[in-house]
Order: sequence, then structure tokens, then C-alpha cells
Amino acid sequence: MNVNFFDQFSSPSLLGIPLILISMTFPALLLPSLDNRWITNRLSTLQLWLINLITKQLMTPLNKKGHKWALILTSLMIFLLLINLLGLLPYTFTPTTQLSMNLALAFPLWLATLLTGLRNQPSTSLAHLLPEGTPTLLIPALILIETTSLLIRPLALGVRLTANLTAGHLLIQLISTATTALFSTMPMVSLLTFLV
Repeated sequence: MNVNFFDQFSSPSLLGIPLILISMTFPALLLPSLDNRWITNRLSTLQLWLINLITKQLMTPLNKKGHKWALILTSLMIFLLLINLLGLLPYTFTPTTQLSMNLALAFPLWLATLLTGLRNQPSTSLAHLLPEGTPTLLIPALILIETTSLLIRPLALGVRLTANLTAGHLLIQLISTATTALFSTMPMVSLLTFLV
């Protein structure tokens, strides 16, 4: 039984071992294993079809030079899909509701994007720090503000994503608690709440 509503977001453990380790390594078992044949069975065929579909959808808007990001973006997409689907199973939780997980994914990807932009197009990347048409007196202050904004972006986005996921799960928990609490006294209201 949960002590409070936020206990659903704490990492469950069994015999002192955090189950987050098992839940994050379990999706790797679903991925195709190396074999001397391209397609070994129907599950492997379905997985390769899904990977091909996701890669095609991700890479269509990008130019040819952007296709070298296909492996990391497709891997990230499948990883997030599998661990979020894993959170739907009973007695598990969604790892992306943890701030540490979101920040661990946000920071390296943000840094890679920033460094790639600075390496390939330095003048365009640095131009984002100063909006066009800025009065001369505001230039130093705006550069400091935009640099600060750029540096805290992964933290802000990670916190926002975690808060949105937490709010959604918390709302579902509150509605389900209200439904079960109202069932004995007001069954019609409980049924209406359950249907909504």
C-alpha cells in the first residue's frame, strides 16, 4: 500500500536490489541477436521491419549529412518506446518518470547537438546568442542572458518532462483512488468517474 501518492514514483527494490536495473536491461532481450542469417524467425522479421520504419520516419526530413545520426536516434527511439511500454506492466514503473533518467538522456544529446553546431557552423551557432536589431547598450546583457538560457536548457527541459509525466501519473492515481473510494457510497458517481 502506498503511504502517499508520490510513492508510486520511488524506484521499487527487491532484496535491496533496485528493480530499475532489471527494467532497463529487460528491453535488450527483445532486440534481435546476432546470427549468421539475416532473418531467423518471424519476431526478428517484425523487429527489423519496425526498426526500418522508425529509421525511415526519423531520417526523411534530414539531408544526407544528417543520416549519420540514424543509428543513435533510432536506438534512442526504440529504447524509449520499450521502457515506456514496460511501465505499463503491473508491479513495474516507468523509468522516464525519474529526473535522473531524463537528465542522463538530455545532457549528452544537448551537448552533442551544441558541439556539432559549433564545429560545423560556428558563426550561425554563435549568432543565436544575439538577436538581430538589438540596441548597442543591451548587447552585453543579452549575450549573458542567452548564454545562460542555452546552458540551463537541458536541465529545464528534463525537469519539465519529468513534471509532465509525474502530473499525468498522479492524475491517474487520484482518479482511480476517487473511483474506489466513491464506489461504496455513490456507485453511479464512481462509475461516471471510472468511465471519464
